[in-house]
Amino acid sequence: MRVRHIAAVLGWLLLCGCQSAGGSQTRREYQQTLDSGTNACRHNPAYCAAMPASVRTTAQAGASVAGALKVMDAAARASIREVMQECADKADSEVNLRLLDGKTPTAQQCGEQVGTDAEGKPITRAMQLGREKHEVALRCVQARLSAEWPGRFSLEQRYGYDMKTGALRLITRAQAEAWLRSGQAGQLLGTIIPDVVIHLGEPLEPEAAFDFKFPCPISNPASWRRYPRNHPYEGKTQGQMYEQVLGIRPWLVVPILGASQ
Repeated sequence: MRVRHIAAVLGWLLLCGCQSAGGSQTRREYQQTLDSGTNACRHNPAYCAAMPASVRTTAQAGASVAGALKVMDAAARASIREVMQECADKADSEVNLRLLDGKTPTAQQCGEQVGTDAEGKPITRAMQLGREKHEVALRCVQARLSAEWPGRFSLEQRYGYDMKTGALRLITRAQAEAWLRSGQAGQLLGTIIPDVVIHLGEPLEPEAAFDFKFPCPISNPASWRRYPRNHPYEGKTQGQMYEQVLGIRPWLVVPILGASQ
């Protein structure tokens, strides 16, 4: 299977050189890394001809055929972890500067209610800061990895997992939204959405996975969230399920502290 996969990757690299596009995309675009023309190109080289030359050129930047086919070594993994840490630090400082005049939020500020969600539930400052920092961090990752590891990563890719068979499948953002609109939210129960997955062109064959955490206040320990009662993964943590589903031990990325397992 690995040999066939490598041959397939080589084929689409030589025929169309199509990878994930550059870093100036909108938030909706980076959340849909696999719902794109580049993904169609990856699976059918005929689509590549319709892509603008500028997109193809950007997609090719930063990676050779040999590099795309090489399983990540220790240096490559360390380089990617450094990118994750830098993006976490950037997000933390940038959002604190914008929303808190550059100050680190106190425990009292973190607990303050700053609004309500669509269901009328309270939104705390900790939740607001976490959401904003995640957005900045993912934009940073998109920009950095599009240049350094084009076509070899996915952002917020949703995976479906069958606990009985161990089967893994990709769920596009469009499909998830369609289920929500049609009242079939139950279809999403048990799916996982790592912030960043590194792969060799096929998201179903991950090499590394990362999740950003932004504790508020910063003195709080960062940890994987535990699934609630009556959830299919009740009693387990995100990290444990990422490892079970993806077959790799994930990294937790925290400002200043960096990536840890």
